[in-house]
Amino acid sequence: MMKMVVLVSGGGTNLQAIIDAIDSGEITNAKISAVISNNPGAYALTRAKKHGIEALVVSPKQYENREAFNDALLESVNRFEPDLIVLAGCLVIIPEKMVKAYENRIINIHPALIPSFCGTGYYGLRVHEAALERGVRVTGATVHFVDTGTDSGPIILQKAVEVKQGDTPEKLQRRVMEQAEWVIMPEAINLIANGRVHVKNGRVEIR
Repeated sequence: MMKMVVLVSGGGTNLQAIIDAIDSGEITNAKISAVISNNPGAYALTRAKKHGIEALVVSPKQYENREAFNDALLESVNRFEPDLIVLAGCLVIIPEKMVKAYENRIINIHPALIPSFCGTGYYGLRVHEAALERGVRVTGATVHFVDTGTDSGPIILQKAVEVKQGDTPEKLQRRVMEQAEWVIMPEAINLIANGRVHVKNGRVEIR
């Protein structure tokens, strides 16, 4: 059974998609050991508690500097001995020491088709604003492993979503979540939990 720790910052819609997929059997051989948020007001913590999942807050405001926070976050994660760390709407920059300790065992979902509209500064609504400004006809979401760069780790899954006439960033964000994020994040977790994802020469092979 693969043990996961899910890191969150906000409402937890991707967390809910993962919980629902486990409950429905779409994800097999995996369980969520804990949910950790940098934001004490994150609704994702409530979602976790409703499903009997341990929920913790590790906030930068609790520590005198970033290094102390990074150490505390890593210690909190290590306590659960996870096989996989899932970033589900986590807005904290993952410490390099955590990335190295969990190489190819941290996954993130980005609300665009990497390498488009990704990297430093591209998160939340800004991604969808940029897609609309550029006038693309297709956007989507990407699940990837986390490395020491920004949105630069090996790509696991991608799913395209149509951009429609009259879209606002908010409308597009919702469509990308519903049609892509909530689909491929559980799918990627299930593939990893069942030993089908392998990283070779910086690229993912699904067997």
